[in-house]
Amino acid sequence: MEQKWTQYFSGQLEAVLAELKTYVELETPSDDKARIDELGELIAARFAALGCTVEKIPQAVQGDQLRVTYGEGEEQILVLGHFDTVKEVGTLAAEPWRIEDGKAYGPGTYDMKSGIVFSYFALKAMIEQGIKPQKKLVFFWNTDEEIGSPSGTAPIVEEANKSALALVIEPCYGDGYLKTSRKGGGVFTVRAKGRAAHAGNEHKIGINAIAELAHQIVTIQGWTDYEAGTTLSVGKIIGGTTFNVVPEHAEMVVDVRVQTAAESERVTKLFADLQPVLPGAELHVSGEVDKFPMERTAGTERLYLHAQEQAKLEGFELKEIGVGGVSDGNVAALAGIPILDGLGPVGDGAHASHEHIVVDEIPRRIALLLRLLATL
Repeated sequence: MEQKWTQYFSGQLEAVLAELKTYVELETPSDDKARIDELGELIAARFAALGCTVEKIPQAVQGDQLRVTYGEGEEQILVLGHFDTVKEVGTLAAEPWRIEDGKAYGPGTYDMKSGIVFSYFALKAMIEQGIKPQKKLVFFWNTDEEIGSPSGTAPIVEEANKSALALVIEPCYGDGYLKTSRKGGGVFTVRAKGRAAHAGNEHKIGINAIAELAHQIVTIQGWTDYEAGTTLSVGKIIGGTTFNVVPEHAEMVVDVRVQTAAESERVTKLFADLQPVLPGAELHVSGEVDKFPMERTAGTERLYLHAQEQAKLEGFELKEIGVGGVSDGNVAALAGIPILDGLGPVGDGAHASHEHIVVDEIPRRIALLLRLLATL
């Protein structure tokens, strides 16, 4: 392991880009099972050719997930990624694969087909150089992460429960930061029922559902606690029929983000305990915090410090950050294992038309990944 792997992968860069181009030009929106399975066949063949055991997990609606295993041992490392995208079929016509000004563009380059390509080349180099991992490696390539992992959640949790740790090959943050925590989150809907009345003639007997929600909005927004990492945002309001009728119905949709499980429990209880303010009004609350927070634990810190040391051996400094968005790292966190996220490419533009990765950063990102797979 004394070798500088960054230099090694610099020599592999043309092959890495060619492989990524193949993945990107197979468009894989989350709702197109046939197209996802087409790319899945290619990915399965690539890893099988390395000597991996490849298991397809059949799905009726979403694409078939892939469980790829290499190595032996009682302990295992779970490596997570996905190859579905938010981009619809036909996006390539407007956002074609191209390399301009040191950046590789195209739908899925950054989020996150390159992460799977990086994993393939890291493992390929280990096998070719005779480097055996200390733990069994289990790569789980999900097919519905972009829509909340409806079919991916159960097998990811099952695999995480058998794992010592998880590495998530989602894009890094900024110019290379690892993500050592992610907020959990969910959506709550609050519906108010009042009493309709003519706004001019019978205003007194009406119960204004919108006014009821106005009181509740102030209360709910007040539950935000920046120090605890908890935010609540009323993002949508619907109510009333026309201007001259006291509105009988109104509803609002609330985005919730939490840094810890304790905050998730606090906010959930607050929603459950909501009471009407206006006499005669009724409230109905639904929703939940359905994405568990990926907390920065002592185990995560040890993983991060180890990654820092491995990065130094490649000649660069590694930093960390906590983010508000969710990934399958949040799903794996349900198992209570240490998780490092953001081990994928440096770039920008997830879900946007300028999605890209920085070409010169590719070698050292694969080098770091190889070192983690080999030394953890």
